[in-house]
Amino acid sequence: MQTRFELSQNDLPTRWYNIVADLPEALPPTLHPLTLKPVGPDDLAPLFPMEIILQEVSQERYIDIPQEVQDILKLWRPTPLIRAARLEKALGTPAKIFYKYEGVSPVGSHKPNTAVAQAYYNKISGVKRITTETGAGQWGSALAMACNFFDIICKVYMVKVSYYQKPYRRSVMRMFGASVTPSPSEETAAGRAILAKDPDSTGSLGMAISEAVEVALQNEDTKYSLGSVLNHVLMHQTVIGEEAIKQLDLAGARPDVVIGCVGGGSNFGGIALPFLRQNLTEGAKTRFVAVEPTACPSMTKGIYAFDYGDTAKMAPVVKMDTLGHDFVPAGIHAGGLRYHGMSPLLSALHRHGYISAIAYPQIPVFDAAGLFARTEGIIVAPESAHAVKGAIDEALDAKEKGEERVILFNLSGHGFMDMASYDAYVDGKLENYAYPQEKIDEALRSLPQVP
Repeated sequence: MQTRFELSQNDLPTRWYNIVADLPEALPPTLHPLTLKPVGPDDLAPLFPMEIILQEVSQERYIDIPQEVQDILKLWRPTPLIRAARLEKALGTPAKIFYKYEGVSPVGSHKPNTAVAQAYYNKISGVKRITTETGAGQWGSALAMACNFFDIICKVYMVKVSYYQKPYRRSVMRMFGASVTPSPSEETAAGRAILAKDPDSTGSLGMAISEAVEVALQNEDTKYSLGSVLNHVLMHQTVIGEEAIKQLDLAGARPDVVIGCVGGGSNFGGIALPFLRQNLTEGAKTRFVAVEPTACPSMTKGIYAFDYGDTAKMAPVVKMDTLGHDFVPAGIHAGGLRYHGMSPLLSALHRHGYISAIAYPQIPVFDAAGLFARTEGIIVAPESAHAVKGAIDEALDAKEKGEERVILFNLSGHGFMDMASYDAYVDGKLENYAYPQEKIDEALRSLPQVP
């Protein structure tokens, strides 16, 4: 039985897919954080180069990938599609489980797919420095690498709890020449204000975004870069799904369900959106399941509302599934899934019934990661372990119902730099955590009052 499906570099996608062109409903506008009125390109220009802004609002179905970007992507793309035959056997399921393995990238995750593109567009617009935030460090590592390729200075604000939990991702960023600061910090007014209220703050992605945005706004030679959430980021990630479509054709299969973990939505969107195109334009019936932690349940417990993208209310306001911009997550080990909001695009798809969402506590997620490691031989990132858990539950459901089912999930990164998390799991030191409803209610009271 063939279990590995590879493409040649000639099969690398040459266009990104923009699902906005195929949506039956228009997405709500992006609003200015001060006026709460729809933004124009000039409003976003202090943060992003114009080509990125144009992609963010584009209605074109496909956008060409620049040759310079393709050349760098070919360092690791196309990535393999693998059938998890040993996992299927261990589960005793009639389902076929496939995973798209993004852990083969130089920094071990899917994040360089957009980091390289964003660094390229900043470079050709004359930007000298890029600021950003990172949770678990996957995004910071990817952007540090991409900025190195294009000779751009990279400044990363890393959520403080992950800065200390995952020191080797910090090392990767520094090896590529980036400067890394634990957030909240004393370097920015936003960070100082947070620390004045809570000197022991463990940080959040919203806080780190505030610091990175502040630095970008105050320096003309500096732009800001985001690793998830926004439309252009998800679009850059569609190379994952476009490759997977070709690879499943090689396997003679079509997915009944596509699964990915979600924090801001980039890796789930990357694998799901090209398959959702087949639903929208070809009559396919694939289901889509987004998996998040119970500690940060933006899709399963949040509300669909306009909210700020950051804690200090400097980033644009978007309509999304949100827990409120004041949300401070617990220090769970899936650091990349601790953002208070969800991609506006995925949020709209969720609210209109195109995708569904489920939340798991961290111990059963690590249980699933352990089974996957013992059967497939890959230690996955804690974020990706959520997708593994979702795929296992789908396979067990197929077993209970006696159904053949094709399951595809995105294994968005390896866990080789997350071993402190696995030590805690093996030593029985992990605890399940569900974010209390009263805390969610409290955070939601500070949402902007949009007319």
